[in-house]
Amino acid sequence: MKSPYDYTKDFEKSMAEFCGAPYAVAVESGSAALFLSLQWWKSENCFVEHLEVPKHTYPSVPASVMHAGYKVKFTNCDWQDKGYYQLWPLPIVDSAKFIGKKMYYNNGMSGFVCLSFHGKKCLPIGRGGMILTGDETAYKWLKLARFDGRHEVPLANDIIEIVGWNMYMTPEQAVRGLELMQYLKDVNISPSDKYPDLSKMKCFKGALNGN
Repeated sequence: MKSPYDYTKDFEKSMAEFCGAPYAVAVESGSAALFLSLQWWKSENCFVEHLEVPKHTYPSVPASVMHAGYKVKFTNCDWQDKGYYQLWPLPIVDSAKFIGKKMYYNNGMSGFVCLSFHGKKCLPIGRGGMILTGDETAYKWLKLARFDGRHEVPLANDIIEIVGWNMYMTPEQAVRGLELMQYLKDVNISPSDKYPDLSKMKCFKGALNGN
């Protein structure tokens, strides 16, 4: 009999194979995928002055950057036609609106590629996200970090190794993801959205504005 954790593992394995990535870590949202990727680089003492973020994107992106302790440089990046962009200079790609067969290692997509499974996205589970990576050490850390530092075993049998976050994808979402994967095409791009100019909003006034 399968444990609830097995369904999440099955979804991770299927998505990694579809995208051509060595590893995949399922989380509660695309925003969580970005935040945990940023936290990994912070734990590796890879700190840069600022990260480039399109000024027309979802507000959780600059919020995640700032919550992770980085500053934001807003840019005029026009990304919606291709569905992804990099949080330069870190190797983190926000691919919330693009999922493609064997996409990993293509089009500059390596490092950490963050997917979103919101109801308006390519795989509309309703809520959920995933981190694709080729780094085994990061993969093992992310698996713990997204689940309160826990391993995928009964809590009474666990030994907590790190202080993590409550960002685990539920088995119900994973099953829905597995069901909908059969409808994915080789190239999937979500429709464009009308995002506001985040660089003009007071809550992001601490950002370093780009050109």
